[in-house]
Amino acid sequence: MNLLLAEVAQATQRLADAGVPSPRNDAEELAAFVHGVKRGELHSVKDADFDARYWETIARREQREPLQHITGLAYFRYLELQVGPGVFVPRPETESVVGWAIDAVRAMDVVEPCIVDLCTGSGAIALALAQEVPRSRVHAVELSEEALRWTRKNVEGSRVDLRQGNALDAFPDLDGHVDLVISNPPYIPLTEWEYVAPEARDYDPELALFSGEDGLDLIRGLERTAHRLLRPGGVVVIEHADTQGGQVPWIFTEERGWADAADHPDLNNRPRFATARRAMP
Repeated sequence: MNLLLAEVAQATQRLADAGVPSPRNDAEELAAFVHGVKRGELHSVKDADFDARYWETIARREQREPLQHITGLAYFRYLELQVGPGVFVPRPETESVVGWAIDAVRAMDVVEPCIVDLCTGSGAIALALAQEVPRSRVHAVELSEEALRWTRKNVEGSRVDLRQGNALDAFPDLDGHVDLVISNPPYIPLTEWEYVAPEARDYDPELALFSGEDGLDLIRGLERTAHRLLRPGGVVVIEHADTQGGQVPWIFTEERGWADAADHPDLNNRPRFATARRAMP
């Protein structure tokens, strides 16, 4: 075992003692980041090339600073995104939400599908859709100027139409013409603050996390936005907490102009997102 791998073993134990959920993964990711190699190449780093700054990054992660803030990068589906303070770090759970949306758009008989991403944050959802549905027209909106500093970096050079604004009244020029509306909005109840993981509670922007006493305030507003934007037969996809399974589909009722409202599980088989179709007139 070379020096770096021995240090990684010690770092793994330190992170585990600090309560970090994935200590081995994070210890190796930080070692690779500091030494400019891939995780599978850690054994090739010579002892003389060990960089003591590795322990600075481990100390930051011990304090539960997100791994992605330390490296400045987040990976989402096939994307590498720039992230940092002020923007929500995309989570693996959202990848299954986007996967469902991609399949839904591909199944539509539309040459150039129009897609809107509400509360885009880092731009992860919008960029994944633009990349994986090549002829789509993707529009995204974000309210926070702090978050937009990162979003603009990520969408630069892409064909995503990024705008700053409130998701509740965004894109009036697209009313009735959108094929798919997707959102990963804030959905944590304010009463759950103390139970949120430190990486999210202490580092993700509150605007991207909390939404009223039951966590559903913004989703209720987005239901009206989605109905306004979608063409008849268009689809909405909304991520929610795994504890909110069954609650969100009831927001998209037939009385409010929806059909086929349903919940869907993530890769861990927990209810993760709701979908509905705007009813035909």
